[in-house]
Amino acid sequence: MSDNIACARRHGLGDLLRRSAARKPDKLAVICGNEQYSFAELDALCTRVAAGFSAYGIAPGDRVAILSHNSHAFAVVRFAIARLGGVLVPVNYMLKPAEIAYILKHSGARLLCVDMICAENGREAAAVAGNIEALVGLPGEDRGEPDVDLSFAQMTEAGSPGREFASPKPDALAQIIYTSGTESLPKGAMLNHDAIMWEYVTCLVDGEMHADDVVLHAMPLFHCAQLDVCLGPALYIGSSSVITAQSDPDTLLRLLQAHGVTSFFAPPTVWIGLLRSPHFAATNLSMLRKAYYGASIMPVEVLLEMQRLLPAVRFFNLYGQTEIAPVATVLGPEDQVSRAGSAGRAALNVETRIVDDEGNEVASGVVGEIVHRSPQLMAGYYNDEQRTAEAFRGGWFHSGDLATRDDDGYVTIVDRKKDMIKSGGENVASREVEEVLYGLGGVKEVAVVGLPHPTWVEAVVAIVVGREGEALTEAAVIAHARQHMAHFKAPKRVLFVSELPKNPSGKIMKRALRDQHASLFG
Repeated sequence: MSDNIACARRHGLGDLLRRSAARKPDKLAVICGNEQYSFAELDALCTRVAAGFSAYGIAPGDRVAILSHNSHAFAVVRFAIARLGGVLVPVNYMLKPAEIAYILKHSGARLLCVDMICAENGREAAAVAGNIEALVGLPGEDRGEPDVDLSFAQMTEAGSPGREFASPKPDALAQIIYTSGTESLPKGAMLNHDAIMWEYVTCLVDGEMHADDVVLHAMPLFHCAQLDVCLGPALYIGSSSVITAQSDPDTLLRLLQAHGVTSFFAPPTVWIGLLRSPHFAATNLSMLRKAYYGASIMPVEVLLEMQRLLPAVRFFNLYGQTEIAPVATVLGPEDQVSRAGSAGRAALNVETRIVDDEGNEVASGVVGEIVHRSPQLMAGYYNDEQRTAEAFRGGWFHSGDLATRDDDGYVTIVDRKKDMIKSGGENVASREVEEVLYGLGGVKEVAVVGLPHPTWVEAVVAIVVGREGEALTEAAVIAHARQHMAHFKAPKRVLFVSELPKNPSGKIMKRALRDQHASLFG
């Protein structure tokens, strides 16, 4: 009888799409290039692909890795694997073959799904890892598909659209996402079905997501921000999704207008790119109603500019990390101006504190580490008991982010622990310096890092991308900083570059900048 009760109470990632299809069978679910599917069609396709993986021999608990740019096929594989009870391992397509091979080997993946662009790196990585049994080809946005061991059509044709699968238990593992962290080897965050489903509920409520939304998915689906803040909740609630692998400003503006997009998530760097595009002013964005930002801190000056240019849009700041699936705090539309620069308050299903190094909660306004309790949290780092124990010490998950909290519970991120600069015995928050420099008219983008210095131990250095047509000098930038903050916080040097290194989710890669300029002071 217990099995029947469990079956009747089933509620996992594999179930949500079927329920949306039952409610809205004929509604457009996904459009990608020339491909489009109603919810009924997408649900049936996911079942056929799940059956195809099963016919190959993939069983509940088996790992299937995916190395691919955004496409409808990525979305299908994601929910097909969940329906089957398998474990998805999304892989960052910007990694080198040796880095990919580590993830494939560490996760124990049996199959690797690749698109045309990633096929060669996938083959090389699979050969090095040694545990990949076959490569599965995925059609891309342009319909191109690589010639590998198994085609997407073969997986689709192998199964029946009416097949039933036993739903995984709520605490069954759904995906392992490898974090990019500062360690030499990435950590695999294990996220169960129930953790992800709780996070979807948080997104739907705190993000004011609705079935009438038309959502553009342009950030990489291998990252949990796009996968589990945007795509998953959209399919859960019954929104229509536009999926693209292209994230350049002009393409995004074209898609936003052409599809009447109402909801769009992007990191600050992408929003900045849209604002600076010569086509921005001429693009009809009248349908856009909700704009989400996250992955890194939004400069206040840029936020105010966005609100001025898009007055009808409701803005949301979503802060979190992979290990909490990933939304932890939300700054809603009503607080964007009065609390500009804040990450908001703890999200619906999250409890947050700011603590010192001994785990004691600090007073309002005092810098400490953000820690969380939530059913959204990962089950631990895969095959890494030591780092799991360290992350969950004291019964709270330790984020590694430094922040303050005010009397009303609003959290303001100060820095990552690794990005706090210690110059001449004083702590300098790189974000504080960046905020000041964004107030200088000619600055398009800026990253502030600490570099080794013979006198100061670490020196504050600003790496700046200037706005086109506006001249900036090192002296002007330093003078502006000194005018608005203590001299020890102002940059000792300013470097001008054409672009800043970013990962596919748009986050500025400060570690790469520190490595690249480590010998600046000799």
